[in-house]
Amino acid sequence: MRILGLDPSLSSTGWGVIETQGNKIRYVADGFIKTDTKLPIAKRLAAIHNELAQVIENYKPEEAAIEQIFLNDNPVSTIKLSMARGVVILAPALKEIPVVEYEPNKVKKAVVGVGKAEKQQVETMVKILLPGCKPKNNDSSDALAIAIAHFNYRGARFLDK
Repeated sequence: MRILGLDPSLSSTGWGVIETQGNKIRYVADGFIKTDTKLPIAKRLAAIHNELAQVIENYKPEEAAIEQIFLNDNPVSTIKLSMARGVVILAPALKEIPVVEYEPNKVKKAVVGVGKAEKQQVETMVKILLPGCKPKNNDSSDALAIAIAHFNYRGARFLDK
């Protein structure tokens, strides 16, 4: 099974794809979608959607995972993040790919073992868990961490049903 991890942002949306077989995971690909800050928001959102649709077409994930939103001190930033997040959730949903959300501390705990881990710790563990992986940037590293978290939690989630 292929899992697409997504780290939404209006400026740089990270994505990462892993493949699972039994209890093993393997790195497939990662990247980020950078948008031009000089463009209107509508064009930036369209660019995120179009590039993410191409990623989905190229790698054919069967499930997707995304971090739950967190509120920050700047309401304008929160609104922009929410718009990007909506587009990022919509892209796999349009292809009928289930999208699951995880709290940031659950992602960190699943990858590092500690819910308050630093970004560098997360990236280091991503590289250890996915040999040969060299994430393109922090956003794609976070997206891979989200995919790994989904792999770790999905069994428990399906057993609960």
